[in-house]
Amino acid sequence: MNPTRVLLVDDHALVRAGIRALIEGKAGIEVIADTGDGERALRLIEELRPDLVLLDITLPEINGFEVLERITKQYPQVRVIILTVHEGSEYAMHALRAGAAGYLPKSAAGTELEEAIVIVARGGTYLSPEISQRTMVDYAKSGIQRELLDSLTGRQREILKLIAEGQSTKDIAAKLNISVKTVESHRAKLTERLGIHDVAGLVRFAIRMGLIEVE
Repeated sequence: MNPTRVLLVDDHALVRAGIRALIEGKAGIEVIADTGDGERALRLIEELRPDLVLLDITLPEINGFEVLERITKQYPQVRVIILTVHEGSEYAMHALRAGAAGYLPKSAAGTELEEAIVIVARGGTYLSPEISQRTMVDYAKSGIQRELLDSLTGRQREILKLIAEGQSTKDIAAKLNISVKTVESHRAKLTERLGIHDVAGLVRFAIRMGLIEVE
């Protein structure tokens, strides 16, 4: 049986070296290259055609989610496992929607990483148990949240997106060419409809609904 050819993508050289040491040669795994740069990762995929990419989210220039989306579109045969410090279920859901076949925190044991690679290489999907439990709960909630999002007007959605992107009320008013009072009115109505009254909660909701990208 041919080994699973793996490309490591992480912006820390020591982390890449550690991952390589953990998985190299185990369960038929061959690490064919590593890089800390998203653009170079895409060039290496084009050149080497790995079976699987272990991909960090936090990368210079372009983040891991953008790299993931480009892999999914340009190289659909290449499987991707996100390996990251971000353990929030909103990150995992975003990764799955973008085409990842696995999601694993860097705190996972080496044996779990090896298991994830084997499962994903065979065509399966792997979520770390603790992330899986939180993600399934949020998936169940997301149906209700999608209905809430659909109940917003187009203008309210637009304002929600801008709030989640960090825009102030004054900035939103200028961008949409409406008054500050009108922005405040729309904001009051959308927060009442969603039952979310703080900016952090609105940001999490917008991420879950795919309104904004996770950096």
